[in-house]
Amino acid sequence: MKCVLAIYLREMLILRKKLFKQIASMSVSPLLYLIAFGFGMGHDVRINDRTYVEFLIPGLIAMSSMIQAFAIASEINIARFYWRIFEEFQAAPMRNISYVTGEVMAGITRALISSCVIIVIAWLFGVVLSYNLFFWLAVTLNAFVFASLAVCLAMLVKSHADQALLTNFFITPMAFLGGTFFPLDRMPDWAQTILQILPLTHAARAIRASAFGNVPSLFSCLLLALIGGMLFILAFYCVNQAKT
Repeated sequence: MKCVLAIYLREMLILRKKLFKQIASMSVSPLLYLIAFGFGMGHDVRINDRTYVEFLIPGLIAMSSMIQAFAIASEINIARFYWRIFEEFQAAPMRNISYVTGEVMAGITRALISSCVIIVIAWLFGVVLSYNLFFWLAVTLNAFVFASLAVCLAMLVKSHADQALLTNFFITPMAFLGGTFFPLDRMPDWAQTILQILPLTHAARAIRASAFGNVPSLFSCLLLALIGGMLFILAFYCVNQAKT
């Protein structure tokens, strides 16, 4: 447990040193999306008896929590390729499961902070939704999935430059196609079938249902937990391979 906290606190100390910049960075994209789509679409556009802005905000939270959880991969790669800190972890009497757990916890924390930033921005826009226990559970599960994926892929890349390729292939498509900006039922049937595979689709659905005061789909929550667990185990395996 001490090793887990050591890894986690290290990431939090790094985050604290640039917290203002991180919060500003977390604010820019949601603010632009709200201005461009919220004001652009107007208040007359309604989706399932909700204004488009109310529909958009849970999607932005799902997208932002995914991006920020996955961003832990960049911190890991910097530590590996530039600071050579990962080599110190290799030499330390630390179990690999502790390293993975600490990094995933750090990714989840970043995701929760970004969600709080969007909630504040939404409040400034006059939009208040239901941020209940189910809501935070869905956000945490979403962050768990992508933080675990981040640790896994960070162990596979050969250089820091490869990180941008991973983001382009895994994160960007999901950010726009995972039900964040539009209802999936507006898509063709074949596209809906494909998009149901994406974990962000289920995360956005669960977060949006919770934010609207409903109980999220048990299937979506269990699926996110299952995917997150599998990726966590895979991340542990990748760290083992990286240390050999």
